Amino acid sequence: MLGDACATGRRLTRDELEARRREGERAAVAGVRLRLLIRAHLAASHETQAQSPPAVAVRMFAVAERAVDAFVEGYERAQSNAVRQEEAARREFIDDLLYGRSDLGKLAERAARFGLRLSQAHAVAVAEGREPYGDGYPVARGIEEAVLARFGNRHILVATKEGRLVCVASGDQPEVLTYFAKRAYAATDGGRVGIGRSHPGPGGVVHSYEEALGALDLGVRMDLDGPVLHAADLLVYPVLGRDRQAMEDLVESTLGPLRQARGGAGPLLDTLHAYFDTGCVATEAARLLSLSVRALTYRLRRIHVLTRHDPADPRHRYTLQTAAIGARLLGWPDGADGAAGVAGVAGVAASAGSTGSAGSAG
Repeated sequence: MLGDACATGRRLTRDELEARRREGERAAVAGVRLRLLIRAHLAASHETQAQSPPAVAVRMFAVAERAVDAFVEGYERAQSNAVRQEEAARREFIDDLLYGRSDLGKLAERAARFGLRLSQAHAVAVAEGREPYGDGYPVARGIEEAVLARFGNRHILVATKEGRLVCVASGDQPEVLTYFAKRAYAATDGGRVGIGRSHPGPGGVVHSYEEALGALDLGVRMDLDGPVLHAADLLVYPVLGRDRQAMEDLVESTLGPLRQARGGAGPLLDTLHAYFDTGCVATEAARLLSLSVRALTYRLRRIHVLTRHDPADPRHRYTLQTAAIGARLLGWPDGADGAAGVAGVAGVAASAGSTGSAGSAG
């Protein structure tokens, strides 16, 4: 083809260029290295040049350039299609894995393709960023490449799910999820990661995933500090949220009188949160609320008078702190999403075995 085009001075036809693209696709599917293929094209070009007069040789370079360009286009197209197919297969697998919708035997076979052995215990980390993650996004791809480069083929799966980035790793390799969390936090500049506990079998992956989601939800609802939330550290909250009616009764009976305060219950409830979050240190709580210590002390006295529970008295403190935690779970006193909040926390605890949080309960 090259010799004929050079001899006649014509340009390559559309069919000839398409034939080069198809050859490029076949070479990519066959797994032939592109560098070797380019060398073969250059060798053919040198051979044609050697057999042609100087005037023809000048035209040869332009023809060879178009032929190689079409070949590489087909090669890259096949690679892009393979990547998209792999991403689609991985998305389908991660959906079935995290929702437990597939036959366990077939799921285990498919898992081997992605480097997972479902007979072992696994733990799951879920990362949320300021913007949703998507397949092929530079941030998501960069995190995945960093994790795989660091740990190699250690039965790790990184994928996107509903705008979040998910990492599944063997339960005996917590360092993988820790590194994943660090990379995700650094890449998103303010993202947050929830890490579930290790559980055995295919169902264990689902449990750990739901625990990680529950940890993220509790981090927002309970205003927990830190970019990484471990479900193992948060187990008290699902326990508190499991009996919704009892929690509602406790919050209303203990904190309901705060509504009588000027300005409503909100400022006094914020005072309780700050007081307990700082370990019941008045000066720290006042600084957190941008109040004077005298103003904070006045608020604590008002809480004592209205609720008949003294925040400074250890005998009353547990009841008030538990009620304050319940208020966060319920969204009290607004109550707009309270029922859903407690129900959601309880649901995660039931399905995952226990999600939860230890944070500031103590």
